[in-house]
Amino acid sequence: MKLLHKYIDYKNRNGRMTFIPEEGEDLWHVYNLIAAGDVVRCTTLRKVVTESATGSTNARKIKTNLTIRVENISYDVEAMSLALKGRNIEENQYVKLGAYHTLDLELQRKFTLTKEYWDAIALERVDEACDSGKTADLAAVVLQEGLAHVCLVRQSMTITKAKIELPIPRKRRGSCTNHDKAMLRFFDTVGNSMVRHLDFSIVKCILVASPGFVKEKLMEYILSTERSEFKPLQENKSIFVFCHSSSGHKHAVSEILSDPNITSRLTDTKAAGEVKALGDFYTMLKNEPARAFYGPAQCIAASVQEAIDALMVTDSLFRSSDLAERKKYVKLVEDVKGYGGTVHIFSSLHTSGEKLALLSGVAALLRFPMPELEDMAVDSDSDSD
Repeated sequence: MKLLHKYIDYKNRNGRMTFIPEEGEDLWHVYNLIAAGDVVRCTTLRKVVTESATGSTNARKIKTNLTIRVENISYDVEAMSLALKGRNIEENQYVKLGAYHTLDLELQRKFTLTKEYWDAIALERVDEACDSGKTADLAAVVLQEGLAHVCLVRQSMTITKAKIELPIPRKRRGSCTNHDKAMLRFFDTVGNSMVRHLDFSIVKCILVASPGFVKEKLMEYILSTERSEFKPLQENKSIFVFCHSSSGHKHAVSEILSDPNITSRLTDTKAAGEVKALGDFYTMLKNEPARAFYGPAQCIAASVQEAIDALMVTDSLFRSSDLAERKKYVKLVEDVKGYGGTVHIFSSLHTSGEKLALLSGVAALLRFPMPELEDMAVDSDSDSD
């Protein structure tokens, strides 16, 4: 995302920034930046109805600049579209003050965002979105017999570009013809999906994972075929990395990213760092439970003692419409960073973020055991009952 203008009063933390979203992931960052109550200004189309002297009406769409105070935000991950609904707050020739309008933020369309308070999380999000070097140029293909997912693993999300499902007959005693033919059709479909959805001028690594030898058979088919459409795959065979997965379902992407052998080859990929952090949490929870806790009450209590070594938080907690709730998590993040702890902010669109959401959305690895927090967890459960 391109940052065109920035003005922040660092005493009061209010100000405005002007951006141009350049790719689909930028709209996801914008979705996480904008909150209800913020002011957004951009170009939009407004339907205007005019009435002639004879009483006939004429409707046409007018291009104009509108400034709204946001009340509702909707994001469609598949269509990569972001819609902001709110009331017009500036005089306009075509739109009355206080009238509702929906702004559609699109790629390459400039907009200005004004906030009464730019907290540390929002400023970090801006830095992350505007640093093109932080983009993970990674794709993953997970498959099993008859099922495959072709995914792009971005810095903030795992995007499923294609899901392939084909019926595969079982091998029969004395004849495997039908099974083998179906597998060839399956491999052909997967290969075509890879060519269609992966841009090899951007993608620098493709993880191919499966149980058994399905991945090897796929690559054998791709490399041996003489079809011209598979040429991009054959020319880029050096960027393929093969690894084991338990299945061809989407969640297997998180599984392969937690493999230490894969992680070592993807050290610059934020997604791999998040998956490793969550894996370390589960390991600690199993081996030394007094140093691994999840839930806001437990994590805040541990932070008061400056005990958190690594904090994991989902970005959905910072999109809360409750300002006090949002500020609670912002303060927790700032406190942990203040005494030297590490903070991982997980995307709710990434498989690792989905797993963390099941643990209340916040978890922590501690520097030293705090068994008293286990009693707090028990008390919280009994209170909720």
